Amino acid sequence: MENSETVVWLDFAFSCKYLDENDCKELVLKNQEIRRLLNFMIQNPEKFGVKKKGTEKE
Repeated sequence: MENSETVVWLDFAFSCKYLDENDCKELVLKNQEIRRLLNFMIQNPEKFGVKKKGTEKE
């Protein structure tokens, strides 16, 4: 998932000293929460007004 790419860029920003350690850790934690939320939405589309494939009534 592209969410993993974000962690790479956060690590890169930390390595280049664009972010301090605390900011980097905070952003990584927020990124993990976003990943969990997106995964939940993907696994449960019906809770967000989207019908799962194969469950539509014709």
